Amino acid sequence: MKLRRHETEVFSMSFLDCICCGFGAIILLLVITEAGRPIVLERQSTDLDGQVARLQKELYEIRGETDMLNRELKGRIEELTVDRAQLVRLQGDLTNIKGEFAASKKDAAVQNIMENQLVSAYQRLTAEMQRLLAAGYRRKTTEAVGGIPVDSEYIIFVIDTSGSMQENHWPRAYQTLNEILDIYPRVKGIQVMDDEGAYMFSGYRGQWIPDTPARRKAIIDRMKSWESFSNSSPVEGITAAIRTFWSSDKKISIYVFGDDFTGESIQAVLDTTDRINREENGQRRVRIHGIGFPMPDRVPQYGNYRFSALMRVLCDRNGGTFVGLQGEDDKKKQDKKGKSG
Repeated sequence: MKLRRHETEVFSMSFLDCICCGFGAIILLLVITEAGRPIVLERQSTDLDGQVARLQKELYEIRGETDMLNRELKGRIEELTVDRAQLVRLQGDLTNIKGEFAASKKDAAVQNIMENQLVSAYQRLTAEMQRLLAAGYRRKTTEAVGGIPVDSEYIIFVIDTSGSMQENHWPRAYQTLNEILDIYPRVKGIQVMDDEGAYMFSGYRGQWIPDTPARRKAIIDRMKSWESFSNSSPVEGITAAIRTFWSSDKKISIYVFGDDFTGESIQAVLDTTDRINREENGQRRVRIHGIGFPMPDRVPQYGNYRFSALMRVLCDRNGGTFVGLQGEDDKKKQDKKGKSG
């Protein structure tokens, strides 16, 4: 009897079951492994967005710094252009000063005559003017003493209080101040300022000092010991005096005392004064006179020449007179020459 062979099925249910379990395990492993993947991708995307934003911010900052540097460069170029123009003006000023100095040598004798006329004239006329004023006499607008018009009813002194003035000219300065006050027997108001615009008497800031014998004496006494900061440039004092005290119903004269000009440009002072002291009814708001004190021979003369050149033009433009006082050395030379003659 033959035994019937048992046939084995290759794809039996058990085999398929094993295969399915294996695939299921692989899928489960893949699911477990990739579970955190979206979070990682999201974090990476966030980090990239932050980097892009940071880079954009840095780009904007760089662009802003570039614009700022470009503006700064443009400003430096403009400053360089202004400096070059100023250098050209200064060279022109220096040329003008040299020319005026050369011309001043020729008219030094005329200036000395003017000074002598000024001193002698007020000595001769003081008593006569007092007599005429007592009789109701009114000065004419064209009347002048020693070339200086004395028709003003208010007078302001703008005085250089620098070291060179204090050291070399101070006794002569308050003597000259007293002499000019004597030219005006009576005025309606007086004021004294330094060339920076600071007041001799702070209690009269922005006010006129009454003209009385006691006030005049107080001014001279205070002048003898007055010390104040000065930059040896009268433009600040002149500007302050005009802006504070000018009035259309007042005749005002400003007397500028000085021996040196340290400003950068003569033309700048002239332009500033023209702008402040403009014409009113065909005349300047105030008259500006100048008194120049000479430097001793031992001291460099450049600043003195600049002051003289400035004040000649300034006084001429503003209806005033510039008087250059004779130096002690010049007086000695003149006296010696007179004796030898």
